[in-house]
Amino acid sequence: MSTRRDIWVLSALLVVTTLASAWMAATHLATWLEAFSFVTGAICVWLTVKENVWNFPISLANVIAFGVVFAKAHLYADAGLQAVYFVLTVIGWYLWLFGGEGRTELHIGRVGKRELLLVSLAGVAITVGLTIYLRRVDDAMPFWDAFTTSISLCAQWLLNRKYLENWHFWIAVDVLYVPMYGYKGL
Repeated sequence: MSTRRDIWVLSALLVVTTLASAWMAATHLATWLEAFSFVTGAICVWLTVKENVWNFPISLANVIAFGVVFAKAHLYADAGLQAVYFVLTVIGWYLWLFGGEGRTELHIGRVGKRELLLVSLAGVAITVGLTIYLRRVDDAMPFWDAFTTSISLCAQWLLNRKYLENWHFWIAVDVLYVPMYGYKGL
């Protein structure tokens, strides 16, 4: 159930992100598609924090838009990641609604040490394999594109399972994405 405070915060978030995005697009610091992606991304984060399942349909629009943005910037791993996110978002939507015991709503939890180790090892393997591939296809930043892609996949896995630790992964990868996208003029 939404409280007045939640509605106010969401409204403020929409206004601020929309104005900032519109200004960046109008001054040609970003495209309108990037502006749309920024606004929908901010809404998704807020809805995720609120544990609101509506983050998933908005995320589907977000990943489609970002897929186009990244493909145009020759960040092929990030573009491909959006296709994977689309599938993972659908899976996450299902898990949040029916992934708990007896096909009930999934509850927030902590990731176990074994699963965290497996997720981390998968991230390393994805980084190595994707870096090799991206060098062959003339990616703009092969290692960083692969590394941020693998961290993002790990984060999305943990988010889909409603593990609190997903935030550590998302924060870490966002710290890396900011200079990377700045370098690419995004």
